[in-house]
Amino acid sequence: MQELKPIIADYGAAWQEKDADKRLDLLTRCFSENGRYVDPTAEVTGREQLCTHIGAVLKETEGRVEITSEPASHHDVVHFTWHMIAPDAAIMVKGHDFIRLDSDGRIVHLAGFFGDPTPLD
Repeated sequence: MQELKPIIADYGAAWQEKDADKRLDLLTRCFSENGRYVDPTAEVTGREQLCTHIGAVLKETEGRVEITSEPASHHDVVHFTWHMIAPDAAIMVKGHDFIRLDSDGRIVHLAGFFGDPTPLD
């Protein structure tokens, strides 16, 4: 599998970029043109829709996302963690993302999860 750090870095930077044109440029480097993004609150297809979604989240929350782990991978699946930070530096939410890459090395599918799974009783 190719070097993952630049892909994850560009994706993470997109979640910090308030300028839509700059954010779309970052997504063009790391996200497939017709890639699919899902999380508990959204389902979008394509980098332009993802760019719009990220912009709306950044505006609504006034926060920013930081990647908090190295990417871990096996076969064709990559996993990394992140958190969203509020303007006062409080952590708003933590999460896990699982991605698959296309043949060009861009994210073709991303499934995001908020928080950790509930432990068994």
